Amino acid sequence: MQTSQSHLAYLALEHLIVTLVLKPGALVTEKQLIDMAGHGRTPVREAIQKLAWQGLVLVKPRVGLQVAEIAPGDHGNVMQVRRELEPIAASLAAEHATDEQRVRLGDCARAMEDCAVTGNLAGFFAADKTFDEILEDACPNGFIMAALGPVQTHARRLWYSTANPERMDRAIALHVAVIRAIRQGRPEEAHAAMATLIDYLARP
Repeated sequence: MQTSQSHLAYLALEHLIVTLVLKPGALVTEKQLIDMAGHGRTPVREAIQKLAWQGLVLVKPRVGLQVAEIAPGDHGNVMQVRRELEPIAASLAAEHATDEQRVRLGDCARAMEDCAVTGNLAGFFAADKTFDEILEDACPNGFIMAALGPVQTHARRLWYSTANPERMDRAIALHVAVIRAIRQGRPEEAHAAMATLIDYLARP
């Protein structure tokens, strides 16, 4: 599991973008991002590079940095990728996850369930990011996860912009079903549970 300063800076900025604290289209400076992330210049610059690669931040010469806008077709496009690849990733993780990763998945599921009780939407999205990272660690096919990483983040931001407590409760229940199947080492069940989750998240 990555714990470098640059990765922590990335997680902090990604969360601000996903939860719309950094609004789509906003112009920001490197110094503002350093202050918001709470990390030094070098880690934040590396985080910005990753966010730019993921298409969440645009680096504009002589202008600065801009948080990517949300385009009308983004939701359909990112869900198309997730629908094809994420069930496969879940089934592979169910086969190959280590004991330590399965324990972390259990912690992640409990964090999500706590958010359902408290109505903590931002907390759920942070737990969802943790789940994505455990899935990335557990899935042995790096090509699948390289394709999924950016679209998972875009999907979270899109979903956050229209989320409500009722939808969050259902999404958490479906996430927990995926986690349970992966933890129990049931590839087919994990594949089916993830497909059900993606179908739900794909609804407008």
